[in-house]
Amino acid sequence: MTATVADRTVGTVSPRPVDDLSGSGEHTHAVLIVGAGFSGIGMAIRLRQEGIHDAVVLERASTLGGTWRDNTYPGSACDVMSLLYSFSFAPSTTWAHTFGKQPEILAYLQECSERFGISDQIRYNQEVVEARWDERESVWTVHTGDTQYRARVLVNATGYLSDPSLPDVPGVADFTGRIVHTSAWDAEIDLTGKRVAVVGTGASAIQVVPAIQPQVESLDLYQRTPAWVAPKPDKEITDREKWVRRNLPGYQRFRRNFNKYGREVLIPMLSRPAVMEKTLQGQALKMLGEQIEDPQLREQLTPDYTVGCKRILFSNAYYPALAASNTTLVPSAVTGFTETGVVADGVERPADVVVLATGFQATKRPVADRIVGRDGQSLTDAWSQTMSAYLGTTVHGFPNLFLMLGPNTALGHSSQTVMIEAQIEYVLGALRTMQDRGVAALEVREEVQRSYVEWLQNRFEGTVWQSGGCTSWYQDSTGHNPSIWPTFTWTFRKQTRNFRAADYALVTTPVRASA
Repeated sequence: MTATVADRTVGTVSPRPVDDLSGSGEHTHAVLIVGAGFSGIGMAIRLRQEGIHDAVVLERASTLGGTWRDNTYPGSACDVMSLLYSFSFAPSTTWAHTFGKQPEILAYLQECSERFGISDQIRYNQEVVEARWDERESVWTVHTGDTQYRARVLVNATGYLSDPSLPDVPGVADFTGRIVHTSAWDAEIDLTGKRVAVVGTGASAIQVVPAIQPQVESLDLYQRTPAWVAPKPDKEITDREKWVRRNLPGYQRFRRNFNKYGREVLIPMLSRPAVMEKTLQGQALKMLGEQIEDPQLREQLTPDYTVGCKRILFSNAYYPALAASNTTLVPSAVTGFTETGVVADGVERPADVVVLATGFQATKRPVADRIVGRDGQSLTDAWSQTMSAYLGTTVHGFPNLFLMLGPNTALGHSSQTVMIEAQIEYVLGALRTMQDRGVAALEVREEVQRSYVEWLQNRFEGTVWQSGGCTSWYQDSTGHNPSIWPTFTWTFRKQTRNFRAADYALVTTPVRASA
């Protein structure tokens, strides 16, 4: 029996549809999902709802939650309204605030896992060491160190905020105080009366600085470039509002959709830097002027790029914390550490604790080294120039691999759950195609992926992400932007609504000729 991918013979195989692998071995499954964060949990739930029960989630930690398990630093919260930063198929009426805090978002994910019955499908302490495509059998073989798994389909749901970015500066090993990254916070650490240095001015710094400033002796904030900060309209949800959410049919869905579609108005603005400068930038400057009286500090906190070029941040407490008497803004990058302090701009400043609010390896995902596709090529090899994927989900050379929150699915204006749910439905469409047609493997065609990436990159022309005058974590070392989705979310949802088999090369089982 032979099978082909396009016109390429791949040898003798015994391909079977997705569900045919079920029960064929102790650790053999129809679908393997790597990561138990928002996208992994959502994928497992929807698979179960669609009747695919033989799906297992491999989680490297001992509990679920992904980003919202790891980022327990003081002040950790979401900057998207909770009604939208949740699954449309699993609305919650218990949110305490307009914008969810880390503990309640984590609790929401735990509740979803239990409510939809996927808790028993998660295998904890199973970090993927290698995932390798077996072309002869059309399966993925996944090693976690102590266990080997096999599956027809592999879904990588590790996202882009899972591996911290650490500063590569001399003297780190010499520092005798505590160094902690915001994504690996130590709950036992006591900052009371300590001299604290915070490195970074991104989303986590915006939240952690106001949370710890009142309790520390002194706080030095090291800033390479200032961030645009806008007001955050957060408030406590009243009992009356909670009652309405529980009892008025359709209310929650209406509010969620109103927020989802309302956010789309930002895209025409983000597409024209001049418009951003006259609208959101003016609002941000107004708040800066109102909350920072010191003209020198105000100047140091004023970005020289257009708002939106870097991630827009939201806080009502950040500027007041920087204006406090025990806070010092150091408008320079950290260049080194000593035994007792931090060095920047040629000056050493003493510190007992260093908080690294330095973000994540968003454009160089370590998991890519561990995923090996057809012909022994890793994702890192395939992305040697820059990350790319078709619809942010599939990559040529990697059959039956689906990426959740893959290249160019990050949003600068809306909720990642919108993109996650769109991708989930696309993957489900692919699995239905495999099942209905007896497909053992499918792989996006190279020309399809190339054409899509060209279309996508053309969408950046003239936008604030390309012409806003900044360097951001959205960009890789070449200046390419493999992170942001540059247009309306409904465009992405339209593109992923139906799985187009014609975009893929398929490996099927030929029908034997009758005698």
